[in-house]
Amino acid sequence: MTRIKRGYIARRRRTKIRLFASSFQGAHSRLTRTITQQKIRALFSAYRDRGRQKRDFRRLWITRINAVIRGNSVYYNYSRLIHNLYKRQLLLNRKILAQIAILNRNCLYMISNEIIK
Repeated sequence: MTRIKRGYIARRRRTKIRLFASSFQGAHSRLTRTITQQKIRALFSAYRDRGRQKRDFRRLWITRINAVIRGNSVYYNYSRLIHNLYKRQLLLNRKILAQIAILNRNCLYMISNEIIK
């Protein structure tokens, strides 16, 4: 019987995985089994950290808003500001408020003074 050579499908699959891991270091970019493990790990980390990134940015925005608001008044803080914004039905999200706090503090002071009245 003649020898039957394997097809190109498995090689194509491995090449595709190698392209994914081409920037990894050492055996993580050279050995097929290790590449497969690292690909699973990388994709899992990317999925997990997408949610974590949203959380971290929200925390950062809240911290920035609170720091600026507390600098203005002794008895006024982030939670009271957000409560008053909801009461007045002003639709400003935390990202926009944090940008206003950094770029134009006086504008944020004006907003907070208006909603207190």
